Amino acid sequence: MFHDLPPAVAARMGALEAVDARDRTDGTPRAARLRQVPPETGRFLALMAALAPAGGVVEIGTSAGYSALWLVLACRARGDTLTTFEISPEKAALARETFRVAAVEDMVRLVEGDALSHLGSISGVGFCFLDAEKDLYAACYDVVVPRLVPGGLLVADNAINHYDTLAPMIRRSLDDERVDALVVPIGKGELVCRKR
Repeated sequence: MFHDLPPAVAARMGALEAVDARDRTDGTPRAARLRQVPPETGRFLALMAALAPAGGVVEIGTSAGYSALWLVLACRARGDTLTTFEISPEKAALARETFRVAAVEDMVRLVEGDALSHLGSISGVGFCFLDAEKDLYAACYDVVVPRLVPGGLLVADNAINHYDTLAPMIRRSLDDERVDALVVPIGKGELVCRKR
């Protein structure tokens, strides 16, 4: 999965990594930055999604499509497709460009709009990656967990670097009898929840 990255995917990943690095140092306003996961988190996501049970693969917070490219690698291994949600029209346009340039348009369904208004119609989720605005995490958690298949995984980004903001949701997930959960210290910290 990692050793045979399609050249178009690898090239687009490299281009997005360069933009993200520049955004973090050149004064680009926070809302306009890509704010994507680092490569080691991308690999972790791909591995977790590939190991997840049969069911839909969902991403909440597409940005320019970097983490989606990692999830597409898992979808290829699973024989699946990715459904990803992005509320920002500008970032959704960047994601469409990413999927076109990386030649993965057939593997991705990009839904532009508020994920919370669409998630209620999704069921049978095998894997979900949550990387949206932090004040939405608890509401997304509440909608996604009941829709996970047994053994299904929910991975939420920024569990360490935004712990102060996410602490109530993280503590709730650690005590939630519907899931087994822990925080994995990779990248900016990943909360991993497995449906019992």
